[in-house]
Amino acid sequence: MAVHSAPSAGPQRFDLVVSGGLLADPLRAEPFAGDLAVQDGRIVAIGEPGTLAGQVRVDATGLLVAPGLIDLHSHVYAPRTALGVPADTVGVDQGVTTVVDAGSCGSDHWDDFAGNVVTVAATRVLSWLNISRHGLVHGRTELAGGPGDIDEAATEKLLREHPDRVRGIKVRMSSSVLGDSGLEPLRAAKRVAARVGRPVMVHVGNEPPRLADVLDLLGEGDVVTHAFHGKPGGLFGSEDAARRAVARGVRLDVGHGSASLNFATAERALAAGFFPHTISTDVHVGNVEGPVHSLVTTLNKLLGLGLDPHQVIRCATLHPAQVLGLGDELGTLRVGGAADLTLLRLVERTAVLTDADGDTRTTHTQLEAARTVRAGRLHTPGTPTG
Repeated sequence: MAVHSAPSAGPQRFDLVVSGGLLADPLRAEPFAGDLAVQDGRIVAIGEPGTLAGQVRVDATGLLVAPGLIDLHSHVYAPRTALGVPADTVGVDQGVTTVVDAGSCGSDHWDDFAGNVVTVAATRVLSWLNISRHGLVHGRTELAGGPGDIDEAATEKLLREHPDRVRGIKVRMSSSVLGDSGLEPLRAAKRVAARVGRPVMVHVGNEPPRLADVLDLLGEGDVVTHAFHGKPGGLFGSEDAARRAVARGVRLDVGHGSASLNFATAERALAAGFFPHTISTDVHVGNVEGPVHSLVTTLNKLLGLGLDPHQVIRCATLHPAQVLGLGDELGTLRVGGAADLTLLRLVERTAVLTDADGDTRTTHTQLEAARTVRAGRLHTPGTPTG
């Protein structure tokens, strides 16, 4: 294998070299042996094992060297919201280099969220800005007050002013959130998203509104999170609409949460050809100690349902990066991309894993996060839980 390097690869002795592992680039069919070099926070070279030298050498023997894991659905607006957990606790401390806060913050509180979460975390923090101006700051019925809960102009302004951090719009479309608002919040989110060219992430759960009616408003690049919940309705109450939506390019996301990954539903969905495009946690204070625990634990649950390691890594790296419009920067081991890496250990060990409804499955293969590199800086995750 030839050495591939960026035109400005820098000095021969790089800042950091990861060597001895298998490079698990989701753009390739299989992991391959090689060294990876980092300079100034970027991936600058990939070469044959033992060919690259660094001021810091990370021994990845026995590990998979993957792009930094991306959690597409998290809640990290702590302590301003009741759900928020510290970004680094569920980020670099657990092998995750990017967390995307899914609607904890709306337009009224962006400056506070940016100043107290985004800019201080070692983890990259991005945002699905809530279509509700309040986000979750005042509780979890953020769209029950009618039109006054939405400020389309302010939401659009933030999407235009902070394109590096605000990557799309979040709207929660379940009966416990909406009051009498019906489908109008989703229509508002779609109007703003169309004007700025960004996707919408839609939370689905208890009907009304009917899932089919929600899906019919979505288009290519939009995301349905909690797609595999076990509540009434769901995919198999709107199967035809779901197939049409997936054919249009609507993406299905796990969004585990406290009530939204049901093993039986997921098994039925996989058998019917509904595969998760992305695997995320919906992690918050109510589930970080269980059943969610971490993104890696959530990946292991999908391994236990029959996906293979390369599939689940792709669903937490390449695919979320593409959803966010950041496929050239994140989600692969591309030379020139951000030096965000997760070193994973694949172990043969029997474990009992629990879904959001208390059902269990036994798995014999698990991933563990061993090391994290975020923007070229090395972190060591804590002891895996769950």
